[in-house]
Amino acid sequence: MRLSRYFLPVLKETPADAQIVSHRLMLRAGMIKQSSAGIYSWLPLGFKVLRKIENIVHEEQIRAGHIPMQMPTLQSAELWKESGRYDAYGEEMLRIKDRHDRDMLYTPTAEELITDIFRSNVSSYKDLPLTMYQIQWKFRDEIRPRFGVMRGREFYMKDGYNFDLSKEDALHAYNRHLVSYLRTYERMGLQAIPMRADGGPIGGDYTHEFLVLAETGESEVFYDSAVTDLTFGDREIDYDSVEQCQGVLEEFTTKYARTDETHDEALFNEVPEERRRTARGIEVGQIFYFGTKYSDALGAQVQTAEGEKVSVHMGSHGIGVSRLLGAIIEANHDDNGIIWPEGVTPFHAGIVNLKQGDAEADAACEALEKALVGAGLEPLYDDRKERAGGKFATMDLIGLPWRITVGPRGLKNGVVELTSRRTGESEELAPEAAVAKLIEIYADHRVTGL
Repeated sequence: MRLSRYFLPVLKETPADAQIVSHRLMLRAGMIKQSSAGIYSWLPLGFKVLRKIENIVHEEQIRAGHIPMQMPTLQSAELWKESGRYDAYGEEMLRIKDRHDRDMLYTPTAEELITDIFRSNVSSYKDLPLTMYQIQWKFRDEIRPRFGVMRGREFYMKDGYNFDLSKEDALHAYNRHLVSYLRTYERMGLQAIPMRADGGPIGGDYTHEFLVLAETGESEVFYDSAVTDLTFGDREIDYDSVEQCQGVLEEFTTKYARTDETHDEALFNEVPEERRRTARGIEVGQIFYFGTKYSDALGAQVQTAEGEKVSVHMGSHGIGVSRLLGAIIEANHDDNGIIWPEGVTPFHAGIVNLKQGDAEADAACEALEKALVGAGLEPLYDDRKERAGGKFATMDLIGLPWRITVGPRGLKNGVVELTSRRTGESEELAPEAAVAKLIEIYADHRVTGL
């Protein structure tokens, strides 16, 4: 992609109404534009990152054996009245009527709808276990939407639902989701800590939120600092193994880590004093087990091997896909702009031509662009006739992890400059060596197709 042909409406000034870093930088980097309070258009750069995050979520869900699907954004209110949640949910739910005066709602979550799909099509224990999920736009009518995509009214979310014959099977599904979420967040360059949480309007006694530590987090959190030393890494887990998934759950949830809603001061005081931490956290996902709450209310039953009809055990599992984008920026930025982790960057490298119009510099940039594209990478070539300082500022603002700088002086010596956005360190390399190094760096960050 050539920057001269790309739509990147960067702003030089910080918008006055943007209160936190991610909101300011997303607006300045031309990633989003507010349409109305808490609702945004996703411009090309923001949309590319959103799709990168979505693809990682899809890959890890499918790896765990979960089945993608799609449900409508508008739902009939009848199912919600049947479950008892229509009146209980609160004013965050956008309630509307269609032209026939039927009660409808814009979906904030889909437990009722997925349960109706299940009860209409599954009647035997032989069809279990079953987990289905979707990634879809949701709407919650926040009274004070703020912080950009971190607390908007419209948001992009992965919501998944498991159906199991017994509580034991459903808790294995819970553990399986915890493992898949740990993998998902680490691939995005994030450490998201599973913390004991409150069930809220979804319900359930078993629930963990995944929180990224950040000063701008909406939740106060209390934790044992030892949890920040835990990493999932590149270990392979058999998702069908109850023992392996339970082992990961115990490893990542045994040490104290709770949100303010479930904080227990007495238990917290049992943590060695030097490891007690209080901070702010950004919620980027949550998993629930709620037993037969919805299957009882909606009649989702299967026949067992003994011929008995029983309600299935269920859970739901969400990841805030659009919210993750803001959380990643909150955790990865400096005074000059965003610093994208390699796994989610919109473009793998920026190419800066210091002397646009110089035949040798132009040819070298075009050759670099062709070589990177041929290797399956996406470069962003700044071919504008702008000053070098302006080009560097744009690259720093939009946060591409690597920049290749090409100029006549370096080319006389047969080199270009490869710069890390995160460290600021540069090295001079032959163009072919710079391409080879980027190919090696991104070998572990490829997002394959579905």
